[in-house]
Amino acid sequence: MMRKPLLTLLICLISNTLSLKAQSPNIILGRPTDTSITASVQFTQDLEFYIEYGTQPNTYTHTTPTLSHKAIQPDEVDLHNLFPNTRYYYRVQSKLPTKSTFTPSPEYNFHTQRPPGSAFTFTIEADEHLYDKKGIANMYKVTLANQAKDKPDFMLSLGDIFGDDHYPFTITTAEIDALHKDYRPFLGAITHSIPFYVCLGNHEGEMDYYLLKNPGNNLAHHSTYYRKYYYPNPYPNGFYSGNTAKEPYGIDLPENYYAWTWGDALFVVMDVYRDQCDTSAKPGGWAWSLGKPQYDWLKSTLEGSTAKHKLVFAHHVSGQGRGAIVQAKYYEWGGLDKNNTNTFATKRPGWAKPIHKLFVDNGVDIFFQGHDHLFAHEIMDGVTYQEVPMPSDSTYMIGKLANADAYTSDTLDGTGHIRVTVNNACITVDYIKAYLPKDTLDGKHKNGEIAFSYTVGDCSMGTEKPQNATIKIQPNPANERLLVQYPTHWTSAQIHLFNTQGQLILTTNNPEINTQTIPAGMYYLSVRSNNQQLTEKVIIQHP
Repeated sequence: MMRKPLLTLLICLISNTLSLKAQSPNIILGRPTDTSITASVQFTQDLEFYIEYGTQPNTYTHTTPTLSHKAIQPDEVDLHNLFPNTRYYYRVQSKLPTKSTFTPSPEYNFHTQRPPGSAFTFTIEADEHLYDKKGIANMYKVTLANQAKDKPDFMLSLGDIFGDDHYPFTITTAEIDALHKDYRPFLGAITHSIPFYVCLGNHEGEMDYYLLKNPGNNLAHHSTYYRKYYYPNPYPNGFYSGNTAKEPYGIDLPENYYAWTWGDALFVVMDVYRDQCDTSAKPGGWAWSLGKPQYDWLKSTLEGSTAKHKLVFAHHVSGQGRGAIVQAKYYEWGGLDKNNTNTFATKRPGWAKPIHKLFVDNGVDIFFQGHDHLFAHEIMDGVTYQEVPMPSDSTYMIGKLANADAYTSDTLDGTGHIRVTVNNACITVDYIKAYLPKDTLDGKHKNGEIAFSYTVGDCSMGTEKPQNATIKIQPNPANERLLVQYPTHWTSAQIHLFNTQGQLILTTNNPEINTQTIPAGMYYLSVRSNNQQLTEKVIIQHP
């Protein structure tokens, strides 16, 4: 029998799904790299579709193969051979079986990996909780819209997105499927242009305690399956590192913890629930553990990174409990027993040091967590511990009333998201509050206002490395194509390609040039804008 909270959610979200236009794609972007991205595409009807994309608005120089799509069943489409540090524009062309022509979607966009020295923005939310009525759908939509205004390169959720582990041994497979599927109409409103990363929370139920109950047919197994089915999370592939341990019963790589570099920052997403060999659903004290494989990966990732900034994400310090630095001093995270005796060496033989000490010794700037449903900002030993507020609390007070006393400083009520801007000199963190329209009528608050802001590093040192008046050509040598990048303030720029005898080979306004038909050899590429001109050598090579 379906429980009331689930039934209420399903009625709400099914109505939301049915309100979508039949031929409007729901897209979750994921796994962005320097040269690729994955688009999980879903429609509400059977049809055919393909994606066309390019480096300029309304100009699509590449297309994917056409796929036959079954209604509601998402298809993952990988876009490969992209240029690094480039914004791409794309749209989805779809055709119903009864139609002879394809219909285009609106144009969307994304950005490939930025190099060191490039400024960028990303956003964080946590504890959506639509499944148990703590979260309110209309409130959540406001927060999502606010994140879209920030134009981030990507966004992360720190867990308790899907639920529901309140009935872990009686919840059905169909209910678990629905809980994951029915968040897509909400997220898809912005994730067509903002790649989305999932960090697991306790209410996802993906932990060893459940995995060991009736193996292959339990909450953790089905939750993992449907999360992977609907949301493309990273797996180890050369760009991302992460969990390489394949799991049985069709799970394969669980895509539960991973790391990557973007601009001047290392991003590390931890899973504080799986790989722990726990004997209870809420382990505490020394009974909680990351597990040695994840700990070793975390240690090597932090120690091996040369990134200027290091950012770590998890649902919560030690998985359960409340607070951040009050928890971070103890057990596997901090090394102390509750009597303040350091017993880490005996409790974790063969482990180098507690997790917090790993952070300190390797220059972690900020640890972001959710779980407690409020904004809180603390610092311990130079490491910032940042609690992320709910994005969907229409009372604005759930976390503040329940959990503020577990924190030592800077606790704020409210609903919203965290906006983080990273550049080579510093990191800026802003708490962006969200308000329903009715709650701004008295003029006391404004949707999108900044409630708290701080920096890590010295922002007075500047933002991006200054860009000289140069052009960048990649790849060089080129085989099939090359991309020309020139100063953004150059308008109406024209590109000319000359051979070594000074003969003009081509003239174009398109910065992406097809070189397949150009004979191999050395050329000079010139970009002209008003009274300025820049020239670089280009090598064209064909296998």
